[in-house]
Amino acid sequence: MWQGRADDYAEFAGARAGHLYRSACLLTAGDTHLAEDLVQDTLGRLYVRWGRVSRAENPAAYAQTVLTRAFLAHQRRRSSGERATDVFPDLPGAADGDAPLRLTLLAALARLPAKDRAVIVLRYWEDRSVEQTADVLDVSSAAVRTRCSRALGRLRELLGEDLAEYARP
Repeated sequence: MWQGRADDYAEFAGARAGHLYRSACLLTAGDTHLAEDLVQDTLGRLYVRWGRVSRAENPAAYAQTVLTRAFLAHQRRRSSGERATDVFPDLPGAADGDAPLRLTLLAALARLPAKDRAVIVLRYWEDRSVEQTADVLDVSSAAVRTRCSRALGRLRELLGEDLAEYARP
């Protein structure tokens, strides 16, 4: 019985790890090391509760919720000695021409507060509804709409005209 659950978990984790990592990279505004830690923490929590999670209606959504809450918990307890930076190192192997756009967007995301970043990632990367986002963040739908509106406005301020230079003709 346990072997079957372990196999099911391993299959699920293998299928979802990449997506969780990409979401975590957006939540952390490009901090790949923290993103890896968050994914590991999420997968560990899922493993412990796999019997219950595997019976859930949507285990992938449950995993995303655990990831988002792990990120927000990390942001709350982050030591005051850590400092965010808007300078990113050159990334080797960026094959496509979207790298400058990605770096610009990640830098702008990094300047948003953690909850605003979480709302933007859930609403526009994960394509979740306002109600689903509210459920994940444990806030009201009105709070999600307000936070989303303010976060998008802040992104527009931060990006200004910079974004137009990356648009393809």
